[in-house]
Amino acid sequence: MPELPEVETYRRFIDQTCLHLPISEVEVQDPKRQLQLDLDDFRKALVGNQFTSTQRLGKQLFLETQNGPVVHLHFGMTGDVAFYKDESETPRFARAVFHFQNGFKFAFIDSRKFGRLGLTQSVDVFRKQKKLGPDALTITAAALASGLGKKSAAIKTLLLDQRIAPGIGNWLADEVLFQAKLHPERPANSLLAPELETLANAIRDVLETAVAAEAIYRDFPAHYLIHAREWDTAPAAATPDAHLHCPHCQHLIEKKYVGGRATYFCSHCQK
Repeated sequence: MPELPEVETYRRFIDQTCLHLPISEVEVQDPKRQLQLDLDDFRKALVGNQFTSTQRLGKQLFLETQNGPVVHLHFGMTGDVAFYKDESETPRFARAVFHFQNGFKFAFIDSRKFGRLGLTQSVDVFRKQKKLGPDALTITAAALASGLGKKSAAIKTLLLDQRIAPGIGNWLADEVLFQAKLHPERPANSLLAPELETLANAIRDVLETAVAAEAIYRDFPAHYLIHAREWDTAPAAATPDAHLHCPHCQHLIEKKYVGGRATYFCSHCQK
């Protein structure tokens, strides 16, 4: 599932390929399922228009245009992007294709069709409508404290709440808590000010590391928990004998469900 690091990588890719190119046509394969407005209205807003800049908020990507409306992309479970010219290069699961006047095309790819496309007035309007918190990549301890408030729920559960720090998914929350040495079931309202500072720093550090690695998880540092998680296909950096042991203390990594989500942690390092 595309998380914040993947979406940030997509944003940077779009910046390098799709900006300032007049749009000549827009195709959406299954508009009733994946488009959040009428297809004719979507085309009317974009044909003859052009993307001028991009923004990201959590896992949401926004393409600002020359003539006003902002295209919103949510990648669901299998979303991706492509930029190409020849028709033969069209990705198999291209669900929406933006044609540019210079002959190139930009595709929104989504094999399982859980992604969504739409228009919004601005990123700020969208954020207020969806009640999203400040982006996790730039979260501060003060903003984190404000979002958590006096909530007594497990910190792992609250980190997944996009109203607090949008962009943190399940494995990211585990990694952040591992790096901050906080137990995933720790009540949020029990965190002290220094721990909130440590947590905010860990969120930013983990996300910055993931973005710098272009979300290629096998390239993450050896001391990251991601190499000790169970995956359908284990990361290349892991070995069958080591991928369930803590990279710090070599204790077995434990797995349990917190808030209904599979959670990995080290009970020795995360008291």
